[in-house]
Amino acid sequence: MALKYLTQKLAKTIDEELMSQAGGFSIDQLMELAGLSVAQAITKIYDKSKYPHVLICCGPGNNGGDGLVAARHLFHFGYKPNIFYPKQTKNELYQRLIIQCDNLNIPFTNNLSDQLKQSDLVIDAIFGNIFKRFSFSGEVRAPFDQVIQMLKETKLPIASIDIPSAWDVEKGNISGCGFTPAMLISLTSPKLCAKQYNGIHFLGGRFVPPKLEKKYDLQLPLYPGTDQVIDITNLSSEKL
Repeated sequence: MALKYLTQKLAKTIDEELMSQAGGFSIDQLMELAGLSVAQAITKIYDKSKYPHVLICCGPGNNGGDGLVAARHLFHFGYKPNIFYPKQTKNELYQRLIIQCDNLNIPFTNNLSDQLKQSDLVIDAIFGNIFKRFSFSGEVRAPFDQVIQMLKETKLPIASIDIPSAWDVEKGNISGCGFTPAMLISLTSPKLCAKQYNGIHFLGGRFVPPKLEKKYDLQLPLYPGTDQVIDITNLSSEKL
């Protein structure tokens, strides 16, 4: 099948429609389902017996929230998550996600360099689709400039949520400042930049109603069984 890859504008439109009165979803519902998808995708490739220590690097926006949710689910799946969240927000939703992780005694670290040495796997939940036009400016503000550089240099496998951090939503890593993750977990539907990605690729976010899928001709694959994710590594792509 030809899986449609979304432009930045269309991805934004679909997100807004999902959270509209007609769509009926709240941001915390979508974040919960997205984070669960990420955690389940991790279990498909990185077995907890070989990759028990997972470092989740969270940014200040929705991508970071997905990462916090994923950390909680990974804990319940038997992994040992550790969270690097250098620029926390006081937003109530994110504060509740932090409390949920604290209640599970999931550690928050301030030293990324040291934590990388103790980890088996990294989840990139830094920017994702909120980080627009990065490649045209070529700049990332502190502390994330150093964070991205350290992730670029690490030998650990990295799994990026929705869009690899520092990639342009449509054009990919055109600045050269970003890194290429070992795994990409697209949400809702892959973004156009993913056409330039050749690694392990999963699709998550099993919440798109058939009416919306038909409206935008998304041609989403059928998820197997009760899984929240599907491996789309070998599926062909088509720009929408």
